[in-house]
Amino acid sequence: MFLRLAQQYQEVVQDLVISLQALSTVLEQRGYLTSCYTCGDQIKSASFMVSLGEKHLIRFLVSDYGITWMEIWDDRELMKLEGAEAINQLHELSDIVKYPEQKIEILKHPLQKIYLVK
Repeated sequence: MFLRLAQQYQEVVQDLVISLQALSTVLEQRGYLTSCYTCGDQIKSASFMVSLGEKHLIRFLVSDYGITWMEIWDDRELMKLEGAEAINQLHELSDIVKYPEQKIEILKHPLQKIYLVK
């Protein structure tokens, strides 16, 4: 059973890496500064970053060790999520691609909300 679960997790990681590469390409085409780096040819991990505006950065890491979402504002970490919560935030980020003209709430900070309209 545990070997099967480990294999399924590796498949999830591979799917996420491929999705991050595609998201990076599309966001870059829409004018956002992005990067998506993978380690090796086996698609086992990736580091994805996108700048959503001045001083606002999203970093998403995925590997066999875990899945992490970090939101950075003015070089300060505002939010760090892991696992399913991190993937949910990635889903919200992907709404920029699906609904480019719509206001999309990315940052859920108690003092302010940032909406992206491009």
